[in-house]
Amino acid sequence: MSAPVVILVEPQLAENIGMTARAMANFGLSELRLVAPKNGWPKKGVREAASGATFVLDNAKVYATVPEAIADLNYVLATTARERGQMKRVYGPDEAMADVATRIGGGQGVGLMFGRERVGLTNDEVSFADAIVTFPVTEAFPSLNLAQAVLLMAYEWRRAAGLASRRFSGEMLSPPAPREALLSLFASLEETLDGAGFYPPEKKAVIARNMRDMLHRMAMTEQDVRTFRGALKALSRRIDRGDRA
Repeated sequence: MSAPVVILVEPQLAENIGMTARAMANFGLSELRLVAPKNGWPKKGVREAASGATFVLDNAKVYATVPEAIADLNYVLATTARERGQMKRVYGPDEAMADVATRIGGGQGVGLMFGRERVGLTNDEVSFADAIVTFPVTEAFPSLNLAQAVLLMAYEWRRAAGLASRRFSGEMLSPPAPREALLSLFASLEETLDGAGFYPPEKKAVIARNMRDMLHRMAMTEQDVRTFRGALKALSRRIDRGDRA
């Protein structure tokens, strides 16, 4: 297994199962196991809720009990929002997934177990897990939606596995403007503003310096300068037409 298995115990709502599949697909998880889903499987509306992540649903496996669903795994984590009184290690999702990444890298099969929408996992089901994962939510409202819990774990898995690179970087597509282009822009801007009567005569030098400083702070690219000069030319033509009228 190259990623953790997601195990939903007695999920009830088609929307939650579909959104779980979508969350899994977002972060590179593909193996979904369902333990005794309420009202059978497949469920009406589940594919629509998956928003295209139907390959996760198509390959989902159904089991009658938790022991059957985890029998081939080496390590299982149980997610819960409340203290269970069991002598188990308790992790946050980030540290849990760091350990999981190491285990999977060593060839172990790992399962992430999530409980029912309303009551979560039973104590007996938690007892089948090696450790517990709980989320750092507020005390005032600790309950998470099932698909949200899966999303958080899947996100932390992708980070821990070193796969969480951004899909785009946002770097500048145009190189920085050369000094010659900036000086030409300054001259064009000052000439255009002067022609429009923008400068009070006694403040022209100070305002011009301030505007140069402002443009420097923008760290303009070549494309920025071209766009700015094009705008100034359009304004100059409008000003000239106004003077002739």
